[in-house]
Amino acid sequence: MIVSELWGRLRDEAGKVLVGLDEPFQHVAIALFSGGHVLLEGVPGTGKTLIARSIAQLVGGEFKRIQFTPDLMPSDVVGTSVFDLPTSQFHVHQGPIFANVVLTDEINRAPAKTQAALLEAMEEAQVTIDGVSYPLPEPFLVVATQNPIEYEGTYPLPEAQLDRFQFKVVVDYRSEAEENEVLRRHLSGATPWRRSRALSPILSAEDVLAARREAEAVRVDDDVLGYLTAIARASRRSPDLLLGASPRASIALLQGARVRALLDGRDFVLPDDVKALVAPAYRHRIVLKPEAEIQGVSQDDAVARILNGVAVPR
Repeated sequence: MIVSELWGRLRDEAGKVLVGLDEPFQHVAIALFSGGHVLLEGVPGTGKTLIARSIAQLVGGEFKRIQFTPDLMPSDVVGTSVFDLPTSQFHVHQGPIFANVVLTDEINRAPAKTQAALLEAMEEAQVTIDGVSYPLPEPFLVVATQNPIEYEGTYPLPEAQLDRFQFKVVVDYRSEAEENEVLRRHLSGATPWRRSRALSPILSAEDVLAARREAEAVRVDDDVLGYLTAIARASRRSPDLLLGASPRASIALLQGARVRALLDGRDFVLPDDVKALVAPAYRHRIVLKPEAEIQGVSQDDAVARILNGVAVPR
């Protein structure tokens, strides 16, 4: 299997840089192989940008980083038409969105109109400049980061923007042993940034596209499809939620489950593949009721309760 082999090589090479970030890195890889995008959320210093840089280095394509700030304009992301005096013609100056892997750092620091510049790119793999559409390179992956703690000078992402991300991945603190390992590597002079630049490209654009074709052929039985639908419908009846999961959430979950099956060396999806990805596929799409928030219920708590109430197919 193409994906299983590629995943093993990706995981081994990334392990030279990433410590205790196996699950977030796996979710980014699943999004890459299924054609989705990822929002990484965590406090500063937990390795969000390092994950994005590592996946970009491992994919032998073009990488661009966009540092989102309050004064960033949409044209700074997608590009603009520039008038050339010698030829008296307009030429398109492509923005940093024209890359295979795009890191949008601190995405919630830019105003809504700049955030919205990503909508067309993430949904249709194209951008429109002065009424003309330009396709983006394939593969195309957006990895965005945001800090959940700091609210001053930030603009919360609108629901439509959040819905374009296949997964929202929470990057938490490492375990004590993993933090010790990070410090040991720093003592030896092997800083993460220096090591990430030395990572060998494992994948080509053709490899990623072949992996996506393989994922489309993974078998999904009717009982697993029914399980996906039952989870979505249960979320809409949840007493904790004001807004449940949409059909787009189920599609994102289905695509991710197919790739996860391939990572495990299978050409068919198990209910466990679905269960493992419900939280990252749902947590940014569901909205808690105020009373649930007052009681301290989180999106992940609500997802866990939903899963507990849905029968798993045998």
